[in-house]
Amino acid sequence: MTGPREPMTLDGGTVRLRPWRIRDAEQLQAACDDPVTAHFMAQMPAPYTMADARWWIAEGSPATWQQGEATWAVVDPVTDEVLGGAGLDHLQEDRRQAEVGYWVAPWARRRGVATAVARTITDWAFGTLGVTRMELLTVPSNAASQRVALAAGFTREGVRRGAATRRDGSPGDYAVFVRLPSDPPGPVPPGLPDFPGGELTDGQVRLRRITPADAEDYFTLAELPEVARSNVGGPTTLDGVRERCARAESDWLEGIRATCVILDAGSGAFAGEIGLYYQERFLQQAVLGYALRPEFRGQGMATRAARLLSDWAMEQAGVVRVVAGTFPYNEASRRVLGRAGFELEGTLKARLPANDGTRTDDIQFVRIAEKHR
Repeated sequence: MTGPREPMTLDGGTVRLRPWRIRDAEQLQAACDDPVTAHFMAQMPAPYTMADARWWIAEGSPATWQQGEATWAVVDPVTDEVLGGAGLDHLQEDRRQAEVGYWVAPWARRRGVATAVARTITDWAFGTLGVTRMELLTVPSNAASQRVALAAGFTREGVRRGAATRRDGSPGDYAVFVRLPSDPPGPVPPGLPDFPGGELTDGQVRLRRITPADAEDYFTLAELPEVARSNVGGPTTLDGVRERCARAESDWLEGIRATCVILDAGSGAFAGEIGLYYQERFLQQAVLGYALRPEFRGQGMATRAARLLSDWAMEQAGVVRVVAGTFPYNEASRRVLGRAGFELEGTLKARLPANDGTRTDDIQFVRIAEKHR
């Protein structure tokens, strides 16, 4: 397997991949100086100037081709407007492996450009270069790119720890997606389905996926003594909470965790947090946990939220058993679960670590999908 040595054009139907031209410099500069592009493309200069754009077109991109790798301007096949950039690199001949990369200009996002690009380059590499393993790497907080990977037929394989370099020079992780020639051509479904319309509601409470904008409210909730006392394995610092919020959509797409905020449907106020942890997919069993701010307790909001999320898990996500554990002292939580349709299943002795280094019992409740009862 050898990489390309001469620039070439690829036809992707809704997109065209062609070599960069000097007349693209103005659009290249504007696209790469965009804050979102700059945030996720840490290897690019920031700010990105016209001098940077001209250098890339005249020197950087041609040198990439000469090294046996590829880089393209992604353009509209009709107007030739620049929509983004793309490349093929990290070719490993012994493994017949390569990596596809892309970025999309702000004026061309949410139009399927990146998905078309990833498919076009991958199909070309399989058919022309003899690649048998194509990788696509994204930082965990870049959920949009992970959705592109799934839509382009890539399967999430894992996390490459410390492989990325953040803009400040510190190491970061990559989420790794892979496509093989033998994989089906269609999209790969996300690990957990999205909420219909982006949220769940019963008219009294609303649930939506947690976002980075919720980090301070989430941290304030987690700092409450009665919440911190029951926080087993969760983030304990504001930076840790910010990291969890930034990765929340990635966890959702991977299918390991659905972390949501509970909102008062009337005022839209942040009332609490609820999460579904799907670590036992083989058993079709997930774990439910929640916490409310004091001013929203005693109004049935936790009960409504637990019912909404467990209904969605069983009806949309294929979960058969939703389990919720409570500490022995938390009688209020047991009442919530009983009203939400959960049944007492038993006590797991010394299952939970306490903050003082001791262990305590886990009194477990379960709700089972109706067709399996």
